[in-house]
Amino acid sequence: MPEEQEVPTEHLHESMEEKALESREKWISRVALSAAILSVLAAVASMLAGHHANEAIIDQLKASDQWAYYQSKGIKESVLASKADLYTALGKDVPQEDSRKIAGYKKEQAEIKDRAEEDAASGSRHLDRHNVLSRAVTCFQIGIALSAIAVLTRRKVLWFGSLALGATGIAFLIQSFA
Repeated sequence: MPEEQEVPTEHLHESMEEKALESREKWISRVALSAAILSVLAAVASMLAGHHANEAIIDQLKASDQWAYYQSKGIKESVLASKADLYTALGKDVPQEDSRKIAGYKKEQAEIKDRAEEDAASGSRHLDRHNVLSRAVTCFQIGIALSAIAVLTRRKVLWFGSLALGATGIAFLIQSFA
């Protein structure tokens, strides 16, 4: 299983809170608040990204199991088909039971193939969501870091950049549900 994505911005958030308390500038408190919100969103997006990564792995394993089962049915069908060819070559009738089993294996293979393809498609969808959510986490983390830099350098433009990254992260978060 993939490791949970860690949000290594806790210390940045704490230092911003300290600076906000020390500062008399109101915008510093707003930066701290926005960074706290971005931290919460990063945690949520990280949790969801991990969930979808796990689901993708599980679905891919299910698909792999189904393809192995599909192959085993194919091998059984091939063995019986070879046996039927031998009966025919010897001028004997193929036992009806063998003919029924061959038809049954082919039918089962079609059903198994459908399940394997469904599982693979589901895994692919989960992986796509994981990728989008990972982008959201990245935007939130960079936004938090920019907020800290804005506080430390007293540059509002960096805070506005962090808000823009937060908005981009929110867009990715919303996109993951679409």
